[in-house]
Amino acid sequence: MEFLRKSKIILLFSIIIVVFSFIRTKLSTNSLYNENDDKITGTIIQKKLYNNRITLIVKGKEKVLVNCYDCSNNMTIGDYIEAKGKFKIPNKNTVFYLFNYKNYLKSNKIYWTFNINVYKITKNNNIFYNLKNKIINKVNSYRNPYLNTFILGVNSLDSDIYSIYQNNGISHLFAVSGMHISLMTLILSFILKKILKKEAIVYILITIFLLFYMFLTNYSPSVIRSSLLFIGLSFNKIFKFDLKAIDILLIILSLLLIYNPYYFYNISFLFSFIISLYLICFSSLISKFKNYFIKIFIVSLISFLVSFPIIINNFFSINIISPIINMVCVPIISLIIFPLSLLTFIFPFLNNILLFTIDKFETISIIFSKISINLSFGHMNILLVIIYYLIITTIFINFKKYKLGLLILFLLFCYNMNYFNINPKITFIDVGQGDSTLIELPFNQGNILIDTGGNKDYDLSNNTLIPYLKASGIKKLDYLIITHGDYDHMGSSINLIDDFRIDKVIFNSYETNDLENSLISKLKLKNIPYTNYSRNILNINGYKLYFLNKKHYEENEDSLIIYTKLNNKNILLMGDASKVNESELLNEYNLPKMDILKVGHHGSKTSTSLEFVENISPKYSIISAAKHNLYNHPNKIVLDNLVGSNIYETSNYGSIKFILNNKIKIYTCL
Repeated sequence: MEFLRKSKIILLFSIIIVVFSFIRTKLSTNSLYNENDDKITGTIIQKKLYNNRITLIVKGKEKVLVNCYDCSNNMTIGDYIEAKGKFKIPNKNTVFYLFNYKNYLKSNKIYWTFNINVYKITKNNNIFYNLKNKIINKVNSYRNPYLNTFILGVNSLDSDIYSIYQNNGISHLFAVSGMHISLMTLILSFILKKILKKEAIVYILITIFLLFYMFLTNYSPSVIRSSLLFIGLSFNKIFKFDLKAIDILLIILSLLLIYNPYYFYNISFLFSFIISLYLICFSSLISKFKNYFIKIFIVSLISFLVSFPIIINNFFSINIISPIINMVCVPIISLIIFPLSLLTFIFPFLNNILLFTIDKFETISIIFSKISINLSFGHMNILLVIIYYLIITTIFINFKKYKLGLLILFLLFCYNMNYFNINPKITFIDVGQGDSTLIELPFNQGNILIDTGGNKDYDLSNNTLIPYLKASGIKKLDYLIITHGDYDHMGSSINLIDDFRIDKVIFNSYETNDLENSLISKLKLKNIPYTNYSRNILNINGYKLYFLNKKHYEENEDSLIIYTKLNNKNILLMGDASKVNESELLNEYNLPKMDILKVGHHGSKTSTSLEFVENISPKYSIISAAKHNLYNHPNKIVLDNLVGSNIYETSNYGSIKFILNNKIKIYTCL
């Protein structure tokens, strides 16, 4: 009973710490730097090379991510740096649900980035940094990215093959964690016990090794968790503290969250602790199975189920056969590739054998990726996450068929959440200097994307549009509407067509340009119907989109102008239409007062005349433009003309979502 009472106290204490830490993440961070500082001094603790940039993590008063452009590569880890430059607050995500770089850096206790203007390097002869540099240089000399991954904990894998691992649900095998630490400590323990007779000394030496290994891997959360768990279990055994593994794990969790509550935003931290927590709690269930492969399948299944919300809320789709893939891949990695990597580090002549083995493993992974079954789920809010964990926990505690049925019903609800949306939504997606607007009709009656934006240096389709559509629970677009053929409105359309289901595409009336012809060729290849709309009505389940513009022979003036009324809210989307178009609208239509106006041409002075604004009196005006863009959009004249309207600029607010209830609800990213 004393044993049970102690565990309950630790559990209660841990829950309090978790809740308190989550609340702390919502509070402001007290950094030791401020935006007016222009100097940084400290030790370089991490270094990465890019094309024309060196990125450092410098530890001075606190950790700072430092960018050095066109710098000489004369700095190494452990060196002391003095630099002048400019501090900058890291960027948040400007599209709902997507990767938040600011919170990610906070999870590493980094609150600022710093761009170097001038710097001075002082070499450091610290023994630990020298040893770390020698190990890094030796690993790099093999030119084998898997050694970087398994020895240094640095993901250097080719992006294409790593995407396949993610798709297969086995990318966790390439993040140094419990499996890898267990094997290393098992080998060390075996060797040391042959040499030393006192078990306590063996554990102390392994602890010293693990402390250095945490330092070598830059204190990766998964390495910290697995290393501290081993150390805790060892000291528990030596000093007979009479604690269970789950107690030690919860104490480690609490201490780490007290140290840095922003670990909540680190995927590696979440995966490591949530999976370990459930595997330890239900170890008795796993131990019932004696067959090695069945046991791996059960472990993979539990890991799959408990990581489901984390995967969905970060990647928005999941491979439902990943437990089976893991059953094949875990033994290959844990029994062959990872041990062979450790041996190769010591015996370089084994590198060719390792590369041959890896090549065959990659082939197997590619085959699995072709038969994978990936399902997209919308973002799960905190209430759904809690309900999910309550259901699967009760299943693990006492399996009953009705509980499995409840889980299936819950997952079906999550998969089809959009059918339960009772209000129309319109989202102005931040695509930088461009346009992209998503209309979601109630009860999943229709999803319309108007323009895709375009960025020649960045794949907006796969990095922004598709993730956002998936996170919104959208499985397909009923219509993709291209207002006109400018790159900043349709540059990402071809990639979008390649990687997302689209039922029909609508163009404007003007003669097609090269970019539009490229898209049309792709549409023909994929048998996707398309048409041109000018002065027509698009009816989608009773919801109507009116195309108001006349035909013109100038690209911007031929831009589609779309009017719609959703839940008695008047919405006017002006594309890149000019003052010429505005005059035509006023002359030809008796336009109502607008609730929402998407301002024409990104706020350029060629659009949004005072006469036009006074006639439609928009309650909310949206300007889609990049921050510090070359065109100085929006123009001051336009802002002055809109002075009576509530202006939302994507450059200031990020993406802007309107939920059209009886009252308009507005959500912004920034």
